[in-house]
Amino acid sequence: MSIFTSPSSTTSTTTATPDSAAGYVQRIYSEVQQRDPQEHEFHQAVKEILDCLVPVLERHSKYMQQGILERLVEPERTISFRVPWVDDSGTTRVNRGFRVQFNSAIGPYKGGLRFHPSVYLGIIKFLGFEQIFKNSLTGLPLGGGKGGSDFDPKDKSDQEIMRFTQSFMTELYRHIGTDTDVPAGDIGVGAREIGYMFGQYKRIHGGHAAGILTGKGLLYGGSLARKEATGYGCVYFVQEMLGAQGMSFKDSRVVVSGSGNVSIYAIEKAQQLGALVVACSDSGGYIHDPQGINLDTVKRLKEVERLRISEYVKEHPHAEYIEGCDGIWSLPCDIALPCATQNELDLASAQTLILNGVKAIGEGANMPSTLEAIGLFLENDVLFAPAKAANAGGVAVSGLEMTQNSMRLAWSFDEVDQKLHQIMSSIYRSAVDAADEYGVPGNLVAGANIAGFLKVADAMLAQGIV
Repeated sequence: MSIFTSPSSTTSTTTATPDSAAGYVQRIYSEVQQRDPQEHEFHQAVKEILDCLVPVLERHSKYMQQGILERLVEPERTISFRVPWVDDSGTTRVNRGFRVQFNSAIGPYKGGLRFHPSVYLGIIKFLGFEQIFKNSLTGLPLGGGKGGSDFDPKDKSDQEIMRFTQSFMTELYRHIGTDTDVPAGDIGVGAREIGYMFGQYKRIHGGHAAGILTGKGLLYGGSLARKEATGYGCVYFVQEMLGAQGMSFKDSRVVVSGSGNVSIYAIEKAQQLGALVVACSDSGGYIHDPQGINLDTVKRLKEVERLRISEYVKEHPHAEYIEGCDGIWSLPCDIALPCATQNELDLASAQTLILNGVKAIGEGANMPSTLEAIGLFLENDVLFAPAKAANAGGVAVSGLEMTQNSMRLAWSFDEVDQKLHQIMSSIYRSAVDAADEYGVPGNLVAGANIAGFLKVADAMLAQGIV
């Protein structure tokens, strides 16, 4: 099922002619699949974008004539390297490192680093491709990139984390710069990992160079509200979406997947807005607390003690822990916030949520819903906040951190939070306006993709064939 349907166009291969906008889109997508057949996550990200661009291409043929899509789906630069390090037993280990610098049309490459055993080039390309349009939506001058490694930080000592991240930065430093590429954190990369990498960059490069990484500690150039930004931003976007329909978080029952930064601070902001958040999860399973999640306990377990979420029920015996993550979407809720990882919410989960009366979905993670799930939500008039828009709060405040570093000053938490709220409101309005203009009112998936694309595409046209 398609996430985009226009009265005047189709992406069906049976009706698209080779020289039509739909035919052009189908050709580009087929070439992406053929060129790298194993990169399924990247294919999914590309298809979501391309399906939404047919009406834009029908109205503005210049994007086809100048090969914008051909250039967009191919990274400007792909870097792969080995990362040797020594574990606590003295054994030498080797992981793979990646940095994909996807598009710099509107600014230096910007995007996080992910350390997780699932990481391979296709994951990094999908994340980097998404980052192009997400960064464009923020209104900040930031291009799209992403990086990471198949290193698993789980159960590693601080010394092992330090040795690995220092080795990783020993190669990465050659490819980044304050006006070239500014990485941040992602899954598996928090303040500890950023700190170790920042220290290694200083050792190699010399000088402080505060703007070289974002998500830094407050003592050496970090920004207040950066930790909270992605979770808060997701809730701010959903709040705008709900408000347009006369709804709100107040007294709503909310389920949030994950228990990292995004999840924790989405829970915090939703609770501040009067929601009852009844569940969250980690890679082992999920907790269901019908009285409402005790966020202080979750913060201590995950941010301080680095323990599994299953420990929660020892302190709150009225709550229940269930192994496995998929079942979290079987809990009845008004609002679901998938904030864990890609494709965690599939078609079967979407069907269950709809049957249980879900009213709104807010994607806090990167591409957490499958295309089939998104299509079903849209067909059933479930309010849907796509990751490209709802997840943009983190990179927005990373951009604000870069600004503070350049100006050699620090804004207060309230100043940053206010700017974040304004950016998320602006993203919502841009998505709504683009959806209205191109004949799909209310479809924020199409609206966000179109709004993000237009800014990047026009910048690419202005700069010639590069």
